Amino acid sequence: MATGSDGVVSGIRVDLRRLHETWMEIVYPRQRNAGDTVLGTWTPDSQFGMLLYRLWSAVGVPVIGLVYPLVLLGAFVRFQTRRIDGTATRLGLLGVVLLSVLVWGGLTALARFELDLVAGGVLAIGLAGAVATVSAALAVGTRALGGRGTTVTLAYPFAMTAIFLPPVVAALFSKTLAAVVLPNSTALAQWLLDNLLAPVGLADLFSRTFDLEGAAYVVMWVAISFPVGWVLGLLVTLADFARPTE
Repeated sequence: MATGSDGVVSGIRVDLRRLHETWMEIVYPRQRNAGDTVLGTWTPDSQFGMLLYRLWSAVGVPVIGLVYPLVLLGAFVRFQTRRIDGTATRLGLLGVVLLSVLVWGGLTALARFELDLVAGGVLAIGLAGAVATVSAALAVGTRALGGRGTTVTLAYPFAMTAIFLPPVVAALFSKTLAAVVLPNSTALAQWLLDNLLAPVGLADLFSRTFDLEGAAYVVMWVAISFPVGWVLGLLVTLADFARPTE
């Protein structure tokens, strides 16, 4: 138990040192991973320069204190996404599509023959499955293209779409789901208007331009899935930078 605790503490120390060295390198050369090199870490050769150097170092401490929780969150997200990514890689694009079709097709068949759904319930599940399958295929396909930019820009948002959209699409055709999904979506939309769009003067524009009904719920969740995917992708990128897995 003590050994495990020591390992965690040592890992945190390495993370914080690497982040602080990166902060120093914003202004000064040869700071990150330079301590064990032949030239060593660069330091100013004047008293005034050293004063500024230490001042910049001190300013970095609270900044890193704010950033480090995001690094830990990114490491957690990275662990989860790489488990999913490993499974998707083994299955391949065609395998992911076939698995999604099999799962959602089975659910649709179960709903058709076994469950007592309200009118439109079977259609709702079938359409939700189609949305999930297409979104999952896009996520895997864009991830396979390679490159961090493509992964963050497209793969993560499409993965979020595969999670967010199926229940919303199903709710448009199922009264039971609509009673849960649509009011909560409306409440979330109002929160976004009041807390994110109103401060920048866009709340009135969105309120006048869009009526939140029908397919607008789908558009809303697509719009949400992309920034959420970008945030998760950036968190993983930050974790890769501060705590590389190699």
